Amino acid sequence: MAKKIADLINFATSTAKVERYPTAQDRIVKGNPEQNNQLHFAVEDKFFAGEWGSEVGCWKIKYSENEYFHILSGKSILRDLDGNELEMVAGDKICVPAGFEGEWEVVEPTQKIYVIYEE
Repeated sequence: MAKKIADLINFATSTAKVERYPTAQDRIVKGNPEQNNQLHFAVEDKFFAGEWGSEVGCWKIKYSENEYFHILSGKSILRDLDGNELEMVAGDKICVPAGFEGEWEVVEPTQKIYVIYEE
C-alpha cells in the first residue's frame, strides 16, 4: 500500500513523548547521568529514528545495532576498548557499526538525532 504525506514524520511537530531515565548502574563509569529519548519512528523492532540526550557522565557501551547520529548540541567522547577517543560536538555526523564496544562520555549535556538499524 502506497504511503501518503500524512504518513510522514516531522520531528519538529511530532507528538512523541520524551522519556527520561537513569543510566543503568552496572554500566556507569562516573557520574549519574539522566538520559532522555524521544522515539519518533519505529518499524518492526528493526529500524528506529528519534532524538536522544544525556546529562554529564560516562558509561560502558556495547552496540548490537548499527547507528547513524547527528550531534545537535553539547560535547561527548566515544572511547573504544583500546582507549582511542573521538570527540563529538554539534554538527558532527557519525556512523557506529554493530559490535563497537567502549565508553560514551558526556562532557557537556548532549542531544543528538539518531537512526538505528538492528539486524
